Amino acid sequence: MSAEDDVEMHEEQPIEDVEDTESSDEEEEDDETEDEDEEVPENQRQAYIPGLSRPLKNGEELDFDPSAYKVFHSFNSDWPCLSFDVVKDGLGDNRVQFPAECYIVSGTQADKPRDNEIIVMGLKNLSTMRKQKENKGDDSDTSEDESEDEDEEESKKREPKMHAVSIPHFGGINRIRADRLGDSTVCACWSDQGRVQVWNITDALNYSHGMSGESKTEVQKVDRPLFTNNGSGKEGYGLAWSSLKTGDLATGDIIKKIYLWQMKEGGQWAVGANPLTGHKKSVEDLSWSPTETGLLSSCSADGSIKLWDTRSNPKDACVCTVQKAHESDVNVISWNRHENLIVSGGDDGELKVWSLKTIQFGQPVAVFKYHNGPITSVEWHPDETTTFMASGEDDQTTMWDIATEADGQTNIDGVPPQLMFVHMGQKEVKEVHWHPQIPGLAINTSIDGFNVFKTINI
Repeated sequence: MSAEDDVEMHEEQPIEDVEDTESSDEEEEDDETEDEDEEVPENQRQAYIPGLSRPLKNGEELDFDPSAYKVFHSFNSDWPCLSFDVVKDGLGDNRVQFPAECYIVSGTQADKPRDNEIIVMGLKNLSTMRKQKENKGDDSDTSEDESEDEDEEESKKREPKMHAVSIPHFGGINRIRADRLGDSTVCACWSDQGRVQVWNITDALNYSHGMSGESKTEVQKVDRPLFTNNGSGKEGYGLAWSSLKTGDLATGDIIKKIYLWQMKEGGQWAVGANPLTGHKKSVEDLSWSPTETGLLSSCSADGSIKLWDTRSNPKDACVCTVQKAHESDVNVISWNRHENLIVSGGDDGELKVWSLKTIQFGQPVAVFKYHNGPITSVEWHPDETTTFMASGEDDQTTMWDIATEADGQTNIDGVPPQLMFVHMGQKEVKEVHWHPQIPGLAINTSIDGFNVFKTINI
């Protein structure tokens, strides 16, 4: 991303409804083209359920129902971002007022290693769907040119903005995670060049916060990262900061090893010489317990989930193994902040919930089969104990409430009653996160950009 390039925030439509724009089978193509922009009557619209609804006919298209969202915005970067993280800010917790402001950090996957970046993004003026409608000037009572110019100028001021700071980074970023260390904010990056680096992004955040005007990106030159570990020289994806012990970091690579980091004085880390071993294939994801210091979970392409007591000697650290947690690769894992529950997602498209009370028996407490492709990301809601979000290679982002029970009057055949919401309209969704300070605000990244949204039922 260059200093001259603006990053545009715009409204992008997630898929929700099917619009039937055919008036008859005998219609000519030219007539269909002329009519395709006409508004479809409400009684001709149908809910579209991926995998269950019939294929689209000629002239039909998918559109979304704005009334299903309280907030929806989308934005893009020059290169797709495989991973991002929400940065906790100083604007307060439990923020429910809009327009909202939030900050994320992401890592790019550019065509050439030298073109990659760490991007610190300030997303500002995130208004509600109702406010967006008002800002578009649906009330057109004024006809005078001067008043129209003033309205347009005021409307532009209220538009969502992205003020970004990019830090050049050599190599594509497989995974990025942010953490607060004292007065500084840092991010750890797993590079496809086979190294893990820790970067101080405090100045970039402060600069982004102070930016104003139109959406734009500015380049910040950072001499070097705080810390670099080349490890085995092989790349990886497992990356997690401990929420209980400041500066503790775990990394997992494609050659089956998990390394534990401990922060020392002077912005340095000591990386354990003896890794945690036991997985038979690549370590895909890591998640620390939010309630018990030193307890770490891992999942692997070997189909297993393991729990580790990192306070023990590495050779004795594994305290539990679920050998066939999924039919094939276990891609992602997330630990519930309030209950001893773990959710996992695999190449089999299944989502499984595990309780620490019974995980040693290899039996999940819940299994959800809805996605039609491998699961790419999962995360528990930071406040709602029974709610989590997931994404899959079927281009869907889903929201679930495991406490919901079947109701014969409202359930849809083939759809689990615990499925609360399906968000579509993106290709190859890679990662999802809840905002920890803005209840219900969800963010995801895909090959074609980021979506920021809040639904009416979460």
